Amino acid sequence: MCGRFSLGMDGEEVARLYHSDLIASWQPQYSIAPSTIVPALHQEGARRILAPVRWGFWPNWAKGSGPHPINARLETVATNGLFRAAMASMRCVVPMTGYFEWTGERGNKIPHHIHGSGLLSAAAIATTRKIDAGFETTMAIITVTARDSAGQVHDRMPVFLANDDLGEWLNPARLDATQARGLAAYIGKAHTKIAHELTVDQVDRGINSVRRIDPADPHLIEPVA
Repeated sequence: MCGRFSLGMDGEEVARLYHSDLIASWQPQYSIAPSTIVPALHQEGARRILAPVRWGFWPNWAKGSGPHPINARLETVATNGLFRAAMASMRCVVPMTGYFEWTGERGNKIPHHIHGSGLLSAAAIATTRKIDAGFETTMAIITVTARDSAGQVHDRMPVFLANDDLGEWLNPARLDATQARGLAAYIGKAHTKIAHELTVDQVDRGINSVRRIDPADPHLIEPVA
């Protein structure tokens, strides 16, 4: 799974790398937890937009007490009743510079920051719901069986897309069931381009406590011996 991630770039830099328009400002954060509002890349016609979304998938029809999953499994995202409409018509990309996984027993968890050499593009699906202030877009990050160095830490990892695959994923055309399954299979193979380039660093255990850390502190992702 992916339960926390980092984005150590500001919004202007991310937008420049994606050649996109920036809808809301963003400052680097090195420990991003579920329910946080984060930037996500969407395609609207020929225009790419980096717009805010909340992490935690919450369809308009879902009750407040129901589950708001932060991840969706690649193997079932095109067929699962909770996700298939979003997979068909509301795909997006969540920019990251890394994500976190833990090893060890409960009470003695060792955190690891898994990262590349720059910006990572995680495949995600989104949905929009009505709230008092208007509308809110929420998202879930798509995960797949972990491989290479990431697989030594956890059995799941985000599906990371190469730049050449972004257009295929972000294409705003609505997919039928066969096309959605085909796209899921495509990105399942495409993500291996990025997976083998990832590095795993053990980081300080202080990051284990979300309430006690400053998410804007870059020391959170510094490797420890």
